[in-house]
Amino acid sequence: MDTAWRVLTRKKILDPVTTEQSELGRVLNTVDLTALGVGSTLGVGVYVLAGHVAKDTAGPAVVISFLIATIASVFAGLCYAEFGARTPRAGSAYIYSYVCVGEFVAFVIGWNLILEYVIGSASVARGLSLYLDTLINDTLKDTFRDIAPLGDVDFLSKYFDFFAFGVSLILAVALAFGLKESSWVNNIFTLLNLAVVAFVIVAGGMNAKGENWRLPANASNPDDHGGFMPFGVEGMIKGAATCFYGFVGFDCIATTGEEVKNPKKAIPVAIVLSLFIIFLAYFGTSTVVTLMLPYYDQDPNAPLPHAFETVGWPTAKWIVAIGGIFGLCASLFGAMFPLPRIIYAMASDSLIFRFLGRVSSRFKTPVVGTLLAGLLTGLMAALFDLKQLVNMMSIGTLLAYTIVAASVLLLRYSETRGLDETETNEEVELMDGTVTSSGVFKQIFNCGRHDFPSKLSERIVKIEVCLYCVLCVLIGLCAIYLKKYIGNGEAWAIVLTAIVVFVTVLVIMSMTTQPKSRKELTFKVPLVPLIPALSILINVYLMLMLDPYTWIRFAVWMVIGFSIYGLYGLPNSL
Repeated sequence: MDTAWRVLTRKKILDPVTTEQSELGRVLNTVDLTALGVGSTLGVGVYVLAGHVAKDTAGPAVVISFLIATIASVFAGLCYAEFGARTPRAGSAYIYSYVCVGEFVAFVIGWNLILEYVIGSASVARGLSLYLDTLINDTLKDTFRDIAPLGDVDFLSKYFDFFAFGVSLILAVALAFGLKESSWVNNIFTLLNLAVVAFVIVAGGMNAKGENWRLPANASNPDDHGGFMPFGVEGMIKGAATCFYGFVGFDCIATTGEEVKNPKKAIPVAIVLSLFIIFLAYFGTSTVVTLMLPYYDQDPNAPLPHAFETVGWPTAKWIVAIGGIFGLCASLFGAMFPLPRIIYAMASDSLIFRFLGRVSSRFKTPVVGTLLAGLLTGLMAALFDLKQLVNMMSIGTLLAYTIVAASVLLLRYSETRGLDETETNEEVELMDGTVTSSGVFKQIFNCGRHDFPSKLSERIVKIEVCLYCVLCVLIGLCAIYLKKYIGNGEAWAIVLTAIVVFVTVLVIMSMTTQPKSRKELTFKVPLVPLIPALSILINVYLMLMLDPYTWIRFAVWMVIGFSIYGLYGLPNSL
């Protein structure tokens, strides 16, 4: 049992010299990374999400929903940025958890990210097909239904979408055989996308009507109370949960560590900058679209073209429609970009089949992994409809964000960790002597006021991080299932929730007193442990909000992954 535990928790050691060397070509700079983050995140979110949330969930308060979602995303982005400064290697949350937590958790995260990037790319490809189809009067749908119908199977689309399949393969070939060239194309698409967003904000502002934020209650909907928050605070929070997924994509920046000229500086700057640009775009478009039309008149599938058509600006409608195509192309590039890099990183460590990570000596890219990723993405896009794909996206991303935030806590309070940290200190050596019960209790709140981490303080933080994650689950369950009883003033529900919150606060206070690592980094998450802890809490809560079918699909995918890991990865890794 002890041997099995050591194998499952063995960590990847990164040499500070070899991490600056890579088989992949270092051709990307901060501008490329920022464009990648903006492009991969801004597509479906701007052109679909704002109208959907405004009409069905939050009303005009969608602007606040986007603000809340931005704050949550910034927490996760800061954690990613610190890891980008610590471990400039391809693999994103996979390599982060491998260095910090251990092999088994790393495989779980990496395998799950493969699924999520495949689904994310497929959903954008399918969305691009549907968006284009609406501009040509459903010609694609009618044609494909005639030549390749899939019947009335509940879990499949009604037809095989050859357009979505083809565009996925074309993009995979572009990524496999011309990274720099395709990154320039992505930069152009992203600039055009931002130009269209700016046009929407300016032109929409000229048609804004303040009374659309002060509308009376909608008699046809008993949950609609009118005004700026027609669905109340609860609707605004639910809207924020949906809007949060509109920010999924910035983490693709962190997967490019081996292809960036100066990863320790470029990755953190690009993450923070891209999130800021994305927030401005979402906040601006959601503001003007809800001021142009009443929230209940929004088109949930294409809100911007519909809004301009309704106010009598047909030219603006087509500008926005064409811009949407550019935006979705950039989003597809950004969504697919990290997938072969995750496959490359896992294959290099032999956790999955090594041939998937074979790098072309000519193109300096993982050609086999990229083409296989494109094929898998194309099949998913062609066989499933957009709603099914979107419903399958969430859990892996949130789990990855949670692992990264927890890893930030573990690394920040570790005795010696990182690529080049070799701290030795007499105080540390003295603290790692004989450990007594009283010494443990004193260290829980660092009564000795030690300035340097020790094995004891590191162990205490590990236990506290695990305990905190469990407490976050309990808080989420209380918020979801005890809300009614708390609102009715039932004492048992209030006391139970108060106890869980009180213990959580004690754990955070204890972590705050522990000595932190003095390792110098080009970027550090501020206000540790508060920001990573808030990130974990938000992510866990959103995961608990997912439907049971999402968890079932996740379980099936993980069973397949565990089979590969047990039969191939475990004997061959490291």
